[in-house]
Parts: sequence; structure tokens; C-alpha cells
Amino acid sequence: AFGVIADIQYADAEDGYDFSGYRRRYYRQSLGLLRDAVEAWAAERPPLTFVLQLGDSIDGLNARSGEAESALEQVLAVLGRLPVPVHHTWGNHEFYNFSRAHLVRTGLNSCPAGATAGPSAGHCQAYHFSPAAGFRIVVLDAYDLSILGRELDSPCYQESLRLLREKNPNNNLNSPTGLEEPQFVEFNGGFSQAQLDWFNEVLKFSDENQEKVVVMGHLPIHPDASDRVCLAWNYKDALSVIHSHRCVVCFLAGHLHDGGYCLDSHGVHHLTLEGVIETPPESNAFGTIYVYEDKMILKGRGRISDRVMYF
Repeated sequence: AFGVIADIQYADAEDGYDFSGYRRRYYRQSLGLLRDAVEAWAAERPPLTFVLQLGDSIDGLNARSGEAESALEQVLAVLGRLPVPVHHTWGNHEFYNFSRAHLVRTGLNSCPAGATAGPSAGHCQAYHFSPAAGFRIVVLDAYDLSILGRELDSPCYQESLRLLREKNPNNNLNSPTGLEEPQFVEFNGGFSQAQLDWFNEVLKFSDENQEKVVVMGHLPIHPDASDRVCLAWNYKDALSVIHSHRCVVCFLAGHLHDGGYCLDSHGVHHLTLEGVIETPPESNAFGTIYVYEDKMILKGRGRISDRVMYF
């Protein structure tokens, strides 16, 4: 069994609203909801093996108030009460607060000793590990291609900016208005070819060893488990890698605070978790996934629904 949670986006700030101005965000309360989740996970029997934190652990507001380090310390301190490892994927709000080079030196760099890391160029936060025989978790870095968190003179920044401007002619690169492919906005990112090649090799190994694989990344990669805007830039490339193998049973994502789900044409479950940040203080948004030979059962709390995912 393992825990799942997404988009905590903690900030020591009064409630606010999303970019559209009508979705309430409970910045200060999100830490309390995280504490409740940690308490529930710690009481699980049999105990959890690990927790997956699907990105956007603190909000971009912290960068403007100078509270980024403090906010991250508070979130990591709460998660640190768990007696099991927490695996983090990085989202856009991590990069509003920290450079990629800095994130590598924080507790959000969760690649464990002995895990097989992905392409190391540019601090790609991709790795995989096997918590049990026949079962593997792959952590993907959905901002490997991005203008967020990169040095302005780096080749990756230049390449990402060129791609973004090619697909998005708007003055505001965070606006999807009029785009044929509305996912090409600044707050999203994508997967480099080096990461996709690495991912393909990992899945080839899992195929050969008859493993079941769960993949996690901040951005959804299936249009039926997301709105059209919140997808990874090159989500089709990631899907293509997954669909060329038999081993992947589930893709877990955050980013879209409303959540989403679909079972795709290749039998892969795409589960996008509802975000803690837009969850009222009297509710919650986290879950526990129990893994069996032929299925995974999600026990959701608050806004997250229970679900049985057969494979």
C-alpha cells in the first residue's frame, strides 16, 4: 500500500483565488490538511510502504514574500513524521520558488540511494525503484523541457523557449487563447528526448521481467484525464512510449486541481488527483492505494473518490 497526494501549494497567506479569479485557494489551511493526511497514513494497518507527492508542494506566492525556504521546511517537516519514504515529483510551483540546481539540494530531491536515476544532464528528476518483487515505480520529470527553473543562458532554456514561442504566439506565454495545442503554455513543460529514451529502456526491462509499473509525473499525459490546457507539452510522446510496452498499469498526475480519470485504449489507468490547495478546510484530498496481483484499489479521502483499477 502507498499514499498519494497532489498540489498542497502551502503558503502562510490568506485565502486567495486561482488565475481565473473564482476558484478559492486555501493557502494556509493546506498544511493542516497535509497533517491530517500524514496522521491517517501513519495509522494505516498494514503500514504503508511509501508515499507519492505529485508536485506543487508549496505555492509560488512564497517566492514573492521571501518565504520559500520556510514554507518548504514546514511541508517537509510534516511529511517527515511518516516512518516511510516520500517520493516527490517536481511541479511548476517548485520552479516558481527555486532553480532546478537549488531543488537538487533540498528534501524534494527524493531519489533514494540505490535507485536508478534518469538522464543526469541538467538535474533531471527522474528515477525508478522497485518496492516489491514484480512491481516498479517510475518517477518522471515533466519539466525537463521547460523555461521554468532553468538558467536563462542554458541550452535547455533556449530550446524550450524556442519551442514554446513556436507553438504559442501570445504575448502572455501563460495564455492558451487561440492555440491549436493549448497545453503549450509557460506553466507546463515536457519530456526531453533523453528522458523518453531512458523511460523506454526502463519499461523494456520491466516487460522482460514481467513487472507491473506505476508511473508518476506532475502533468497528466492523457486528454481524457485532464482538460486540454493542463497536459504535458509532448504528452503524445510519453503515451507512445508507454503504449509500446505491456508493463504500465497506471499513470498518476496532479496539476489539474479538479482531478480526472480515464482507462485508455491500451488498458492503462490515468489518475489525476484533486489538489489539496482548492480543498475546503473541513474536507481533504489524499488517498491510499492498495496493490494486489490483478488490481489496485484507491481508498480516497474527502474530494478523492474510491476506485478499483484492474489490470
